[in-house]
Amino acid sequence: MRSVLPAGIEVEEHVGPPDVAPLFPEEAVAVAGAVPARRAEYAAVRACARTALGRLGLVAGPIPSAPDRAPVWPPGVVGSMTHCDGYRAAAVARSDEWVAVGIDAEVLAPLPDGVGPLVMSETEREALRSVDPARCPDRVLFSAKESVYKVWYPQVRTWLGFEDVDVRLGDGTFVARIGRDGLGVDELHGRWAARGGLVVTAVTLALR
Repeated sequence: MRSVLPAGIEVEEHVGPPDVAPLFPEEAVAVAGAVPARRAEYAAVRACARTALGRLGLVAGPIPSAPDRAPVWPPGVVGSMTHCDGYRAAAVARSDEWVAVGIDAEVLAPLPDGVGPLVMSETEREALRSVDPARCPDRVLFSAKESVYKVWYPQVRTWLGFEDVDVRLGDGTFVARIGRDGLGVDELHGRWAARGGLVVTAVTLALR
């Protein structure tokens, strides 16, 4: 994940089974009825977030979930968290420098049968033919849209469908064109990497 984020954004990532990590009471309420595996992932990714916040010079306090399940960051902070099988990461930045950060991680594998037409247009699928199939470009594109949503939602607080975002992949980069108003820009630029069994994507929006 570090390779796809610009300077000025702190990130912490962890590979392997989730470490046992404590939760603040404000956090624990969100997973009170969850299965142990879900609780472990929830706690582990917040442990990553607290480490990243520490690198910003901030006290590592609770990061509870809002009613819509989005993380509630400390004042003056924007951030994003992600996890998938065997991996979790959190990225944070100061809100006086960055408007939003969005990250996503996925297992490096093609999308399941039937999912592609649900998350990308025919023109998007056609454009993927130029990308090495060993890098699972359909999964990269899906992940890119997830990262875009994590930039969009904290700012706009409305749904953004897969059909509302058109993504074009470059060599380790991508451009996402947004077909809805609300963010103040209609195009976002991100980066991606596919190696070590993972796809990671990141989108950042700096203050102008």
